[in-house]
Amino acid sequence: MASRAPYVVPALKKHTATVIMAHGLGDSGAGWMALAQNWRRRGMFDEVAFIFPNAPMIPITVNFGMTMPGWYDIAKLGRDLDFEEALNHQDEPGILRSRDYFNTLIKEQIDKGISPSRIVLGGFSQGGAIDRIKNYIPEDWPNKRTPFFLGHGLEDEVVKYDFGKKSAKTLTDMGLEDVQFESYANLGHSADPLEIEDLEKFLQKAIPPQGDRQDSAGL
Repeated sequence: MASRAPYVVPALKKHTATVIMAHGLGDSGAGWMALAQNWRRRGMFDEVAFIFPNAPMIPITVNFGMTMPGWYDIAKLGRDLDFEEALNHQDEPGILRSRDYFNTLIKEQIDKGISPSRIVLGGFSQGGAIDRIKNYIPEDWPNKRTPFFLGHGLEDEVVKYDFGKKSAKTLTDMGLEDVQFESYANLGHSADPLEIEDLEKFLQKAIPPQGDRQDSAGL
C-alpha cells in the first residue's frame, strides 16, 4: 500500500506503549496530531508513542471518482443508507489491503519490544469497518477481553448512528467481553471534547503507565 510515511509523536519517557490512529476519508495523519500534542502539553501518556498513518490516494466512488486519501473505496454514504445495503457495498479488497498495512505497523512495534497488549489501534470514520470484522479474523480469537471503545454522535449526518450501535453489537455477538459504546448528543460527523475525554479515560485504563519496568522498548 503506497502512501506517505506516518507522522510520529515519540514517547517522552521510556517507550512502553503505542497508539496508532487512522484518519478519516480525505484527511491525513496530520489532522489528528493535535490529539497527542494536547496530551503532551498536559503531561499525559509520556510513555506512549503516537503513530498517525497517511492513507494512499485512491478514487472514491461516492465522491464521483475523485482521487483523495482513503483507506478503501466508499460507494454510498448518508442517513438514507440501510445497514445491510452498506455491507453489500463494501470495498473488501481495499479493506483487506488496509488491514495488512496496519498489521505491518503493529508488527513493527512488536519487533521493537512493545507488548501487543500495549498497542492500541484507533480510527475516525472510515477506520470503522467493524461491521465486517467477523469476516476478517478467526472465530477463535484468543483474547476475548480485548477492550474496545466506540463513540458516535447522535446527529451524525454521514455515518448513521444506528451503524455505530450495530457495530458494537457485532463485537459483543462475537463474544468480546469489554466493548464500550458511548453516544454524544448534538454531535455530528466529528469528535467533541466529551468524546475525547472518554477516549482519554479509555486509554488510561488500557495502557496505564509502567514506570521503571524493564520489559519495555524505545521507538
